[in-house]
Amino acid sequence: MQIGVAGAATGIRIGGVEHHAHQTLDVEAGEIVEIAPVTTGARVYLGVSGALQAQSFLGSASTYLPAAFGGIEGRALRTGDRIEVKAVRALRPVATPEALRFPILQSFALRVVPGPDLPDPANFPWAETFTVSSRLSRMGVEIEGRLPVPETGGSLPSSAVSPGALQVTPQGLGYLLLVDGQTTGGYPHLLQVIRADRHLLGQLRPGSRIRFLYRTQECAEADLHAKQAMLEHWLPGFRL
Repeated sequence: MQIGVAGAATGIRIGGVEHHAHQTLDVEAGEIVEIAPVTTGARVYLGVSGALQAQSFLGSASTYLPAAFGGIEGRALRTGDRIEVKAVRALRPVATPEALRFPILQSFALRVVPGPDLPDPANFPWAETFTVSSRLSRMGVEIEGRLPVPETGGSLPSSAVSPGALQVTPQGLGYLLLVDGQTTGGYPHLLQVIRADRHLLGQLRPGSRIRFLYRTQECAEADLHAKQAMLEHWLPGFRL
């Protein structure tokens, strides 16, 4: 079959031979594919030229650990697990264009719009560099740094939140919600990472540094259209 590897920086070996990410790689029957621990970033993505056989839920074979469904018995993989791949097919060799190989570093500049509980952008410390703590999961990451606590305090009536929301506790700690985050929250919602940069959140790891860059709603929409146009030439129909 063929595979492709992308995401966080890592080493790849197939049958003991080193290879690079962002390209189609051939794997012969019996060969062992080794993916090394990541050096920067947090997540590596492996694609195969076939269909992974796993439990489907709501049209997806993804694993949702908090509710224990999908994937393999709704749990994380264990040593010795076997996943069958069916409908293996041959693919035309491709490589990700250099312009689309987004670098993953230890520092992130995330573009944001003000949240509903930050009516005046001047009240946010835009020059501050925040650090991701050791408390993180697919639900969200805790960030350390000087965050403003609204005059209303750190508790509000629950309201809708989505991935990319930055909330602040009464103690001044920040929580940046990720893909498995809750749908409502009662902490002040200070910032919202724009959709064009939301894919970067999955590569945050303990010690990562974050700077937030202010955008108006109009600028955020323009940023999304610009990134979408850049991807459209290589991935027609793909949507962030």
